[in-house]
Amino acid sequence: MAEYCISRIYPSDKKAFSKIDSLLRQEGISRDANLDYTCAIYDDDMHFIATGSCFKNTLRCMAVDHRHQGEGLLNQIVSHLIDYQYSRGIYHIFIYTKLSTEKFFRDLGFYEIARVDGKLVFMENRATGFSDYLDSLKGFRMEGNCSAIVMNANPFTLGHRYLIEQAAAASDHVHLFIVSEDASLFPFEIRKRLVMEGVSDIKNVICHDSGPYIISNATFPSYFLRDSRDVIESHARLDIEIFARIASACNISSRFVGEEPFSEVTGIYNRIMQEQLPAHGIACHIVPRKPMEGSDQPISASTVREAIRTGDVQLLKRLLPESTLSFLQSKEAAPLIQRIKAAASVVHY
Repeated sequence: MAEYCISRIYPSDKKAFSKIDSLLRQEGISRDANLDYTCAIYDDDMHFIATGSCFKNTLRCMAVDHRHQGEGLLNQIVSHLIDYQYSRGIYHIFIYTKLSTEKFFRDLGFYEIARVDGKLVFMENRATGFSDYLDSLKGFRMEGNCSAIVMNANPFTLGHRYLIEQAAAASDHVHLFIVSEDASLFPFEIRKRLVMEGVSDIKNVICHDSGPYIISNATFPSYFLRDSRDVIESHARLDIEIFARIASACNISSRFVGEEPFSEVTGIYNRIMQEQLPAHGIACHIVPRKPMEGSDQPISASTVREAIRTGDVQLLKRLLPESTLSFLQSKEAAPLIQRIKAAASVVHY
């Protein structure tokens, strides 16, 4: 087998990325807009013959020139990317792959979590990763009418509180999954604390960390990053497919979501939930947004972040429960408020 060089490709190397794009197109793949590491293998004539990339804890955009398939190049790419992930402290790795290459990744130690539309397989490098997560939830399995809410709460508002109240009134138990991914202006530990303080008086709510399997950079990166509509839909379908397995483990028969008049990505997600969840025996309840007191304008976390950015305290008092407002008025919140004021955009697209 011929010996080839494998090298990191830096974002500033436009010429190299042009060659990578040509290779990906040739093999029927589009380059993901969201990558944080890319490598390529080239031959003696500096032709790129294989490539692969990472984003956070996922491997992406892997391709081998069809004229060089069977030479073990994809194996080299994957091994290189895994070594890179380990070097930056990422040991739980996920991958999206086509059905045609599923067996290859199985042979490399990846295990299927879910598949979507008969063409996309989602895998991880832990044999019992997802099953262990499901087992951890079974201790919270309740009898009766159980519902679920998945909430980023960036930050927790009176609108979030209203949605939880509606679910709690209609259910014996509410499983509230707080998105764990730290990709929002409010860090996870603060979001989690504000949610738990904000619902402490609602006795039939059970709070969970979402972990890497619900609205994360592995299952649904488009929630946090700008992507095309088709990519958003694909990620949404995957996330919902995984949620259906979680719902089965927890005896969840319905999911409550807030109506979405502002965010394109959340609007798409809501539509696909309405389409897909009933096929899994899960009712989908879309609850109209709670309006601000004395106004027809619905409460939105984006509006809260904008009010923080502009220092509009009176508006914040109309949008937030006392627990969130108290936090924002504390010394602890000062660095976060400065971060929000410095942000290029505070609106969830």
